[in-house]
Amino acid sequence: MKKKIIIAITGATGAIYGTRLLEILQTIDDIESHLILSAAGALTAQHELGLDKTAVTSLADVVHHPKDIGATLSSGSFITHGMIIAPCSMKTLASIANGIADNLVSRAADVMLKERRPLLLMVRESPFNLIHLRNMTTLSEMGAIVAPPVPAFYTSPKSIDDIVNHTIARVLESLGISTPDTIRWQGLQGPSNQ
Repeated sequence: MKKKIIIAITGATGAIYGTRLLEILQTIDDIESHLILSAAGALTAQHELGLDKTAVTSLADVVHHPKDIGATLSSGSFITHGMIIAPCSMKTLASIANGIADNLVSRAADVMLKERRPLLLMVRESPFNLIHLRNMTTLSEMGAIVAPPVPAFYTSPKSIDDIVNHTIARVLESLGISTPDTIRWQGLQGPSNQ
């Protein structure tokens, strides 16, 4: 039975994170991706990546309408392995932190929390204000993983793709999914022979 991973793409900048997640999940045989693409997320993907809604949805195994509050993902009885919101807007963050499950993204996230399943939020905003920080703290206390897409320069990235791929690999590892592209810190001296 395939592991079901939910990917939600909301309207914050960074649509490349959601689309890259879907591209990588396509290459893993035992994963079934479930996409929720918000209207703002579709607009951002068009603006940032030149991808229309059809191009984004074609990357997923199953697509759910963001207003379909009766979708399978809205119930804890539908078994999923985890959910990643990439990118996660501050509006979405606030909705989840305050239990406002008025669309499928926030409802599916609420299900992850109540069922104690992994929920990862790639929050996108800078600088954070106190409301953002309190909402992130609230969700972290509930068990969510707050993972802003902060680049790691110890990997000596040569391109934006290198930065995005490393960030995505780290996020997927939080769900127990390994990718061959993961570059691991070897210490300043490199791997030890001891």
